[in-house]
Amino acid sequence: MFSNIEGQAVPQVTFRTRQHGEWKNVTTDTLFQGKTVVVFSLPGAFTPTCSTTHLPRYNELAPAFKAQGVDAILCVSVNDAFVMNEWAAGQEAQNITMVPDGNGEFTAGMGMLVDKHDLGFGKRSWRYSMLVKNGIIEKLFIEPQKAGDPFEVSDADTMLAYINPNAKKPDQVAILTREGCQFCSKAKALLTELNIDYAEVPLPNTHRSRVVGAITGKGTVPQVFINGEHIGGWEELERWAKKAA
Repeated sequence: MFSNIEGQAVPQVTFRTRQHGEWKNVTTDTLFQGKTVVVFSLPGAFTPTCSTTHLPRYNELAPAFKAQGVDAILCVSVNDAFVMNEWAAGQEAQNITMVPDGNGEFTAGMGMLVDKHDLGFGKRSWRYSMLVKNGIIEKLFIEPQKAGDPFEVSDADTMLAYINPNAKKPDQVAILTREGCQFCSKAKALLTELNIDYAEVPLPNTHRSRVVGAITGKGTVPQVFINGEHIGGWEELERWAKKAA
């Protein structure tokens, strides 16, 4: 049974990290003192839930956390620095500080070190998240102690809802484009002007119209999607922007 240690200080440890090809010791005080920090811990780099949901969503919601006064978001795992850095390189993790707890000292101090020898993992972290203010744990979300790898309460949306249930989340925006398309450039410029972060999906000339038609029912680019809604091309985006103003 895991203990809820809200109100206590985080464990005092020194993490061995790799930065710019050099070893660098990073202490708990460096990460937490004088700061408001969100931490999420997971069983291992490159594992399915960690890669597809847990890490990406915290990265995606980072602007919303920042708007609520969070100074940093830390991802802790019982992996070495090389593994954590390589994992981050292949992930959307630019807003996350990766913390390699290679010896499991921090995780053990949290009371979250578990035996996963059945999977060939050895000792790893149980999945949890916490809000830490000036080194003191204010809120701790621990996944229920079930078989397997439950993922129910340590997610980014649950943490953000705890901090502020009415916090505005970033819009999810994607735009289908092609090289040399002037209307695509105008659409991207408008999104940038509106301070909307977007994911661009450039399409090759081969089968482009078929792909666009299959997805949108249209035959041209750009095609813009916002929060699951198909807005349309440049003119539709321009009308949408005027209504949203």
